[in-house]
Amino acid sequence: MSNRDSHPTTPLHSKTLTTWAAVLGGFFGLHRFYLRGMTDPWGWLHAAAAFLGLVGVQRVNTLGVDDRLATLLLPCLGLTISAAMLTAIVHGLTSDERWAQRHHPEWGPVPTAWGPVLGVILALMLGATALMATVSFVGQRAFEALLGA
Repeated sequence: MSNRDSHPTTPLHSKTLTTWAAVLGGFFGLHRFYLRGMTDPWGWLHAAAAFLGLVGVQRVNTLGVDDRLATLLLPCLGLTISAAMLTAIVHGLTSDERWAQRHHPEWGPVPTAWGPVLGVILALMLGATALMATVSFVGQRAFEALLGA
């Protein structure tokens, strides 16, 4: 009798679905809520930071780039996106055996195909872009503040 024939008590969490949840909605904590439920405090922290960052984007659109509050809020979105993409990369590159040990030991390893790998590729592109844009924005605003511009 294999592990799949018995009735496991732990849910089967898909590595592919987790990777893509992090890529598509990770900045709102979607991957955290999928793995740990709606009571996960880190998932809500992702959502709060993304909301603050989106408020910063809205303020830049309406008030311009010289708005001080937008300067503080906007990097929250970039850092949240970067963190979510890093999480997608880590989840997607975790071996099937290690994933099973952590998330569904009663089920045993479930082989994955190219789904997580494609998610990792997209996460690397999006995460690098978001991180570089955030670093550039913060650096520019810091130098402008130092020069009194």
